Amino acid sequence: MHVDDEGREVHVPTPVRRVVSIVPSLTEAVAATAPGLLVGATDWCTHPADLDVPRVGGTKNPRAADITALEPDLVVANQEENRPADLDELRACGLAVYVTDIRALDDAFGSLARMLAACGLDRPRWLDEAEAAWADVPRPRARRRAVVPIWRRPWMAVGSDTFTGSVLQRLGVDNVLADAPDRYPRFDPARLPEHDLVVLPDEPYEFTGSDGPEAFPGVPAALVSGRLLTWYGPSLTEAARTLPRALGV
Repeated sequence: MHVDDEGREVHVPTPVRRVVSIVPSLTEAVAATAPGLLVGATDWCTHPADLDVPRVGGTKNPRAADITALEPDLVVANQEENRPADLDELRACGLAVYVTDIRALDDAFGSLARMLAACGLDRPRWLDEAEAAWADVPRPRARRRAVVPIWRRPWMAVGSDTFTGSVLQRLGVDNVLADAPDRYPRFDPARLPEHDLVVLPDEPYEFTGSDGPEAFPGVPAALVSGRLLTWYGPSLTEAARTLPRALGV
């Protein structure tokens, strides 16, 4: 029996031979640790690039019937990415569901280790390397104030209590919408708090040099990989090495 990040007891058979992941970050984490253990993933699970498993819908609309048909020993999910109603439906089908809840960079390493342990896996080398890479990131000498759009039409941005905000804070970038009541609030680009940086990821909305920066005249824009900014898993190592330069910090 394992206890997930929501404090729920999850009864997992031993050994675990079949896992379905309905979160891209967790898909990559499991696949990097135990190739062949995954038997299903979402349509949005793009890493590893050669992952060849049945697709079971999206993070917000997984197909319970397709997941059940794969006969997984365990389904791994996330509190933010997946809807409670969908997870309850999977449990009602008799499936063991393990839910992660990762909102802070420092919490990611332990949470991922516990999730992988529920899959019957030892802590992998890539996770140690990721934690070490972030420990080696120099503490910022000066701080910047940024807005982090994730969508336009309507404009939406990273708000409060998010993993992305935690990553940026560690790099010396303070999110000017961190006190918003919502995790992903709508906003008006012309009515933002004072800021000196716009961070534009390429997912979920694909901002580019010609689609995004023009809405924030006079403010430097950093175009970054959304995967490095928002995913937790093997990409954490690359993020620690790449994001400081991309953000100019």
